[in-house]
Amino acid sequence: MAEEFTVEDSPQRGEWGLPSRAGSLHVEENRGVCFEGGLSGSKAARKMDSTSVTGPVKGCSICCKSSLHQLQDLCRLAKLSCPALGVSKRNLYDFEVEYLCDYKKISEQEYYLVKWRGYPDSESTWEPRQNLKCVRLLKQFHKDLERELLRRHHRSKPPRHLDPNLSNYLVQKAKQRRALKRWEQELNAKRNHTGRITVENEVDLDGPPRAFVYINEYRVGEGITLNQVAVGCECQDCLWAPAGGCCPGASLHKFAYNDQGQVRLRAGQPIYECNSRCHCGYDCPNRVVQKGIRYNLCIFRTDDGRGWGVRTLEKIRKNSFVMEYVGEIITSEEAERRGQIYDRQGATYLFDLDYVEDVYTVDAAYYGNISHFVNHSCDPNLQVYNVFIDNLDERLPRIAFFATKTIWAGEELTFDYNMQVDPVDIESTRMDSNFGLAGLPGSPKKRVRIECKCGTQSCRKYLF
Repeated sequence: MAEEFTVEDSPQRGEWGLPSRAGSLHVEENRGVCFEGGLSGSKAARKMDSTSVTGPVKGCSICCKSSLHQLQDLCRLAKLSCPALGVSKRNLYDFEVEYLCDYKKISEQEYYLVKWRGYPDSESTWEPRQNLKCVRLLKQFHKDLERELLRRHHRSKPPRHLDPNLSNYLVQKAKQRRALKRWEQELNAKRNHTGRITVENEVDLDGPPRAFVYINEYRVGEGITLNQVAVGCECQDCLWAPAGGCCPGASLHKFAYNDQGQVRLRAGQPIYECNSRCHCGYDCPNRVVQKGIRYNLCIFRTDDGRGWGVRTLEKIRKNSFVMEYVGEIITSEEAERRGQIYDRQGATYLFDLDYVEDVYTVDAAYYGNISHFVNHSCDPNLQVYNVFIDNLDERLPRIAFFATKTIWAGEELTFDYNMQVDPVDIESTRMDSNFGLAGLPGSPKKRVRIECKCGTQSCRKYLF
């Protein structure tokens, strides 16, 4: 499908470099556009299916078969300035560095093998340090190089020449970073919450998960219906002057939050928030979970064999809402079928919605949000609450995580996959989360025991 390009579009900023030599002429075809030329210094010509390239016309838009980056390359190869594409006389001979492949040092001069964006590996060139403006890529290259040298040889000073295995690792690492950055951008494009998501892996070469789709709310499975609430509150001030107890009072329950949005109910008691039928507005203090994640969080690769994890990038106050557990709602029968498969894989993504009866399960294996990557701990910093907003069916609560203590920036977020809520409270007996146990039939002796790797002093040694 052709993409529309407008002259008002702004080009994205990249990492740039100035090639030191002219390359051989080559021809590159790309979805109907054919051009020939070389690196800087070459005499370039262009052919575009008998369509001439003219200067931009204000307010004009055309349907173009080339991407923005490809159009920029066309201008540079043809030595044409174009303000609409961000190509000027100052950067006419700047080509974007995709990543750095290798390193060598000759007579105290540092050289880098550069993979240029839009060009095949065969046209990568060795460039002296002064030709490269890609400060961020240079810093990351040396950081990766030093880390790998320490791991392999217990020293960080780079040699004058890198062995092929090491340079190949650096290429794979650079490609992984680009893949993770694209995934990060995709996640942030799909999220509907204010908190941003970052992704990092400083442990191995694993890239984004292949079978995961980011969603912001429950995906309802076949044969399941979420009935919308029919009535709402008429409060003028839901916190200080609730009419009839507001939405919680209408269901014979307590108001969940203080004026800072922190939960003040004991674990096991349900939360009833104001809904779409209520007279109160968006800033109502009884609208917390529905506003979504507000903290910046990072999906990171753990270094102790626990796969991906999630940590907060900012301080989270005790009793504050952190995130929902989101996935596909399926029946218990379907959960049993999937659970047997996940059990053999050692996966734990099934969450029983057993607030009143065990009829439905949330499966976050394929569809989910950032909670998909939150790890288990026998001493967690997140607590589960059942939440009801626009759907009051007690068999289908929303699952919300609240902080059990102050969580500092950089700390990993965890919850207990097999938490047991205080049985003294009447409501709490209805909220054993049984995370991951759905679909595992028979007595505990027949279940495959999954070893716990949380490493806390109170570790139970096994997840289930």
